[in-house]
Amino acid sequence: MPELIDDGPGNGTPRPVRIGVLGCADIARRRMLPAFAAASGAELAAVASRDGAKSRDTAARYGCAAVTGYPALLERDDVEAVYVPLPIALHAEWVEAALRAGKHVLAEKPLTDDPAVTRELLRLASERGLVLAENVMFVHHAQHAAVRKMVADGEIGTLRSFSASFAIPELPPGDIRYRRDLGGGALLDVGLYPVRAALHLLGPGLRLLGAGLYAEPGREVETSGAALLTTPGGDVMAQLSFGIGYAYRSAYELWGSEGRIRVERAFTPPADHHPVLLVERPSGTTPVVLDPDDQAVATVTAFTRAVRDPRRSAPDAAVCAEQAELLAAIQAYAARAPHEAGARR
Repeated sequence: MPELIDDGPGNGTPRPVRIGVLGCADIARRRMLPAFAAASGAELAAVASRDGAKSRDTAARYGCAAVTGYPALLERDDVEAVYVPLPIALHAEWVEAALRAGKHVLAEKPLTDDPAVTRELLRLASERGLVLAENVMFVHHAQHAAVRKMVADGEIGTLRSFSASFAIPELPPGDIRYRRDLGGGALLDVGLYPVRAALHLLGPGLRLLGAGLYAEPGREVETSGAALLTTPGGDVMAQLSFGIGYAYRSAYELWGSEGRIRVERAFTPPADHHPVLLVERPSGTTPVVLDPDDQAVATVTAFTRAVRDPRRSAPDAAVCAEQAELLAAIQAYAARAPHEAGARR
C-alpha cells in the first residue's frame, strides 16, 4: 500500500515523494524544479551539483538541501526518487547508480542513446521494484488525449496519414547539443518528439521505411533530418521532420478520409496556453479551444503516482523501449543510405 499521511479517519492521502535532483541543468532550473515544487505529490528534498556554490544557490530558492557531488545525493536516506537532467551521454551511468541505490528515477529524454542499454535499465528497475520513467512531458498534456478521442470518435473518418515537425532556432556555439561526446545531435534532442508523437497517436509496432540526416558544414553532429514510418498494416504513413537552426516549429497533423486535425504548439506549450485544435472538414474549419494544462506538473504527477502505486509499474516503459529502437533505426538507416545510393549509381 502507498505510504499515507493520517489526516483523519478515512482521509489518508499518499505521502509526497521526496525527490533529489542530480545536477542544475537549464531544463531542471527552468521547468522541472518549479514543477516539483508545484505538484502536490512531490517534495524537493535536495539538489546536487559538482559545483557546491551552484547547488547552494539553486537549493536556496526551494528551501531544500544542497549537496556537492552526485554520489552524496544518492546516499541520502531522505531521497526516495531522483531526477536526472544530465547530458544524454551520462544518463546510463547515473540512472543505473540511482537504481542500485534503491531510488526511483525520472530521467531526461532519451533515457539512453542505445536501445540495449535502455532495455537493460528498464529491466533493472522492474527487477528491483522501482519506477524508471523518461521525462517526455508532452504526452501528459491533455490536448493529445482530446485529439485521440476525436480520431477514435470518427471526427475525420478513417485515419490515412500523420505528419509531425519539431525544429528550433540556432543554438549558441558551445551548446552541448552540438557535442557528439555528450550525446548531442538533432535526432535525439528534437527528432525524438515527432517519433514519440507517432508512437503516442498511432500506437506500437511502427516500422521505418526511410530516413535521412544532415550535418551543417563544421558540425560534428546532425542538425536536421526526416523519417518515414508506417503502421504494422501499412495503412497509415507517418512523415516526420526535425532540425536545429530553423524557424521554430512544433506541430502535427492527422489526415483522414473525411478531414484533418492540426495541432500547433504541440510539444512545448506554456502552462497558460489555450490549445486550439483545428478540425478541417469539407464544410470548413472548426477551432476547438481547450483549457490550459501544465505538462511539466502533469508529468511529475504521473511519476509520483506510479511511485506510490503498490504495483509500481513504470509509465510507458514499453513505448520508451520502442522509441529507442526507432531512433537507433533512423540513425542506422541514414548512415548507410549514402553508401547504398553510391552503389546504385
